[in-house]
Amino acid sequence: MPTVKVAVKWGGKRYEDIEVDTDQPGIVFKTQLYTLTGVAPERQKIMVKGGMLKDDADMTKLGLKEGQQIMMMGTAGELPKAPEKRPQFMEDMTDSEIAQALKLPAGLVNMGNTCYMNATVQCLRAIPELHSALSKLPAGPGGDTRGGLMSAMKNMFDDLDKSGDAVLPLVFLQMLRVVFPQFSEQDRHGFMQQDAEECWGQIVQAINEKVPGLTKDGELNRDKHFVEQFMTGELLSTLSSPEAPEEAPVVSVETFNKLRVNIGSGVSTYMTSDIEAGLTEKIEKNSPTLNRSAEYIKKSKISRLPAYLTTNFVRFQWKATERIKAKILKRVHFPFELDMSPFCTPDLQQKLLPAKDRLKEVADRKATERKQKKLKTDEEAKDKMDIDQPVAEGKDQAAIMKEIGVDPSLADDVGANVSGQYDLVAVLTHVGRAADSGHYIGWVKDSKGEDWWKFDDDKVSIVKPDDVTKLEGGGDWHTAYICLYRAKPLE
Repeated sequence: MPTVKVAVKWGGKRYEDIEVDTDQPGIVFKTQLYTLTGVAPERQKIMVKGGMLKDDADMTKLGLKEGQQIMMMGTAGELPKAPEKRPQFMEDMTDSEIAQALKLPAGLVNMGNTCYMNATVQCLRAIPELHSALSKLPAGPGGDTRGGLMSAMKNMFDDLDKSGDAVLPLVFLQMLRVVFPQFSEQDRHGFMQQDAEECWGQIVQAINEKVPGLTKDGELNRDKHFVEQFMTGELLSTLSSPEAPEEAPVVSVETFNKLRVNIGSGVSTYMTSDIEAGLTEKIEKNSPTLNRSAEYIKKSKISRLPAYLTTNFVRFQWKATERIKAKILKRVHFPFELDMSPFCTPDLQQKLLPAKDRLKEVADRKATERKQKKLKTDEEAKDKMDIDQPVAEGKDQAAIMKEIGVDPSLADDVGANVSGQYDLVAVLTHVGRAADSGHYIGWVKDSKGEDWWKFDDDKVSIVKPDDVTKLEGGGDWHTAYICLYRAKPLE
């Protein structure tokens, strides 16, 4: 699509090399300027050929040229002054004030069938390293539309951290639809519901392209990509044919950003069993030695585990007769603690052992302390209530890895899981019978305890682990579609 780089002069400042997509209406350009200047689109007065730029203006008819300077007038909105603090009763509080009092995280406003995006964003916020990398990006529109999407994501994450009210994700949604036009699909009722798994994949793709990696010290590493470090695993695959044993096996290395979990047969099944089954595939292809089609078997083992592992349950299948993605409602048990070492190559399994043994040692010690605590008085027990708290901030993971003898090639791999052990930190669910209808919700574990947050667009509530267990499926209730696991920290 044709793009033109222009300069914009506003408030005594000149902003260079702003990329204008002339295939998009004027509101998209205004949205870009909003992320850059803080002037809301409705306050902008932009001088172009023929007068002021309108929201629905056809940008192809403006005759924009490379390097052309455009004048903009308008003032950035000021934040309202905080009211004086005074005693309030719960029944007199607004939803926002209750959220702040209870320290509830902020939700996202549904802007018309955008629950698929809201649920995805809330689950991705369970990756603090991503927020850290985004926060270190330079301010501004990001150079191109995908950079603009990441700039909007950075600002949205900041708004969610600061706000007690639900956040309106206007700029992020506009940029998402510019970068990935399939999310702009409409029918006679307005914007259509979309598949959250597709949204997840596209956002992760944009992050991979535009967000640099991190060093061991948490600084930006522009020689690396964040997704490749923290969200990408590797598979070592061997392809051979029992019909042609004389053919040498073909060995290849593949990468993945999420493990697709093909749901097995039976009334219910287990995620780990389905993962294991998916690592062996049967493929029909031409044999060069037999000169005919033959059956090949592809066996895969994981040769790298990322710090954040995404599993995607393949719950939708295309029904040609009804022309819909029909849903598989079968129950799939997913664990809160996941051991991925059985699915790894022997070489990686050996490298994972020191950290895996350390975690088991700590877990056994805590279990013993719990038993001892039950025999003590309530007062004595309170003194030891910190044993189940998350690892203290500033815990030197590198020092622990060196102490227990983690292989240097694994210890130096920033963003890799060094133990093969994971905790479940987010679940994206769907309720309904088709991917492009129904409703999506994000469920995220509270990093400071055992409770979970339920993000139903702008409605946020506290739920218990038992409520998350009910998301395994088996009926018309909310059903797990994507699970996000985080590597267990060493202690």
